[in-house]
Amino acid sequence: MKTDNSGLTERAFVLVTGAHGFLGRHVARLLSRQGETVLGLGHGDWSREEWESWGLSGWRRADVTRQTLEEYQETPSTIIHCAGGGSVSFSIEQPLADFERTVETTAHVLEYVRTAAPSCRVVYVSSASVYGNVDQFPIREDCHAAPISQYGVHKLMAEQLVASYARQFGTFAAVVRLFSVYGCGLRKQLLWDACRKFAANDTTFMGTGAEVRDWLHVEDAAELLLLAAQYASQDCPIVNGGSGEGVAVREILNHLGSKLNSSNPTPTFTGQWRQGDPSRYIAHIERAKSWGWSPKRHWEEGVDEYAAWWTKNSQ
Repeated sequence: MKTDNSGLTERAFVLVTGAHGFLGRHVARLLSRQGETVLGLGHGDWSREEWESWGLSGWRRADVTRQTLEEYQETPSTIIHCAGGGSVSFSIEQPLADFERTVETTAHVLEYVRTAAPSCRVVYVSSASVYGNVDQFPIREDCHAAPISQYGVHKLMAEQLVASYARQFGTFAAVVRLFSVYGCGLRKQLLWDACRKFAANDTTFMGTGAEVRDWLHVEDAAELLLLAAQYASQDCPIVNGGSGEGVAVREILNHLGSKLNSSNPTPTFTGQWRQGDPSRYIAHIERAKSWGWSPKRHWEEGVDEYAAWWTKNSQ
């Protein structure tokens, strides 16, 4: 605890990098509800009223670097590192920028912890994209990682950095490989694109419709990330974040279309694969369950919620 020049006593805090993003703001809100003081760091323009509504006690718009981290008067108890690249297509179009967002920011976080905050725990938010194409399901954490996109390559590189700092420097860390995270407010990826298409009476989608994804509600993802902080150690455990259930894209879109006020809710597919997208993902989640976590929200309920949110906000 430290007293600043205003006479106020500062509390220990949790730092969420990328707190302006979809996942980061849900993590911040859950931390705040659990009584933590939460600070956010990263990119994005939002008002004080907005970031306070998501549970942040402070927000800094800045690059995630060792220097910006060292400017905090106190060291955080935990860093949940949500900052990084968030798009397969962007990683293919701008691979260097994606590398900088994902790998370089992680290196800065780790070096800051090593040199200035050795007791701080680090939770790295990774992705199932590190697995690439696999032929055994559900996918276990010890499955060979062979990413097929720059997005996955960079996530794996960042994971390896985290594990190396845990092993060589004693950093307390954990890695969570999230599968297809979704929820109200997410304005990109399949559900968002599909709502826009249905609204425009466009029902043609890339792929075959048989692609399988494991859908995890953002609030379940946030709960797992907070739990991972408790399990962070020098062994750097890696855990999957998914529902354990695979759902075909066609089934998701049929369900979504039936919930929207669309004149033609039946999707059709081009049969063309999207570069960098594996055909099938289903998470093995027994390791996360052994921590006492399990997903609470079924995908049908979550898609219904998303459709209602879209309908309300698209008028």
